[in-house]
Amino acid sequence: MPTTAIINIDALELALKKRLIYPYSWGLIQNNDWDRATSFIYKTSNFEDLTAQIECHFKQLKLKTTFEIYFNYALNRWFNFWSARGVEQIFTALPNVKAQVDKYDKYIDFWIDGIPFDHKTSIYPKGYKKPIEEAVKNPSDLTYWLYQNQSHQGREHFKNRLFVMLYQKDGAHWQLKAELTIIKLAVEKYLQNFDPNRLISHSFKAEKNQTLTAIIFIIK
Repeated sequence: MPTTAIINIDALELALKKRLIYPYSWGLIQNNDWDRATSFIYKTSNFEDLTAQIECHFKQLKLKTTFEIYFNYALNRWFNFWSARGVEQIFTALPNVKAQVDKYDKYIDFWIDGIPFDHKTSIYPKGYKKPIEEAVKNPSDLTYWLYQNQSHQGREHFKNRLFVMLYQKDGAHWQLKAELTIIKLAVEKYLQNFDPNRLISHSFKAEKNQTLTAIIFIIK
């Protein structure tokens, strides 16, 4: 199961940045079989230990695919999981945030001033055709689009969600998942000025209550 231990954010950032030398390529669609085969990614935040385990597990499983595809798949899952863990800890370390203790609750990661939120760090979506400048001016339009176009996997829902949106000017948005220091500064600034009355409200047929959401832009 995924770890809930306290993370050294500085050390984790250094580890995540070691992944940046490799291209971000999946090679195949994410699926349950491959997720199970790479479940060891939850057990280490150390990059060197990760690559050693990838080598070990690949030889044991004897999957009918190339090592490069297996390597990229495991690397990407590790990178996304540990970045998300780091960002969640950044939130829950702040005084007006209460962490979720039920690891099986897929709707709530934490509460901000008593308001429940699921957290999602996302790269700026290719399918959203409006420029970043317009999204920053009108975040309601982007958050509505994100709900309507969310993944149909396990965490699909229309409940409260706080988005951390990553945008890098050269288009390599995914690399910002490693920039935990930059994300930390943005999150702290947002929560210092948190105002429930400024949350974005959406109505969805799948949710009887109003959905509250917000978006923190990380632009580099």
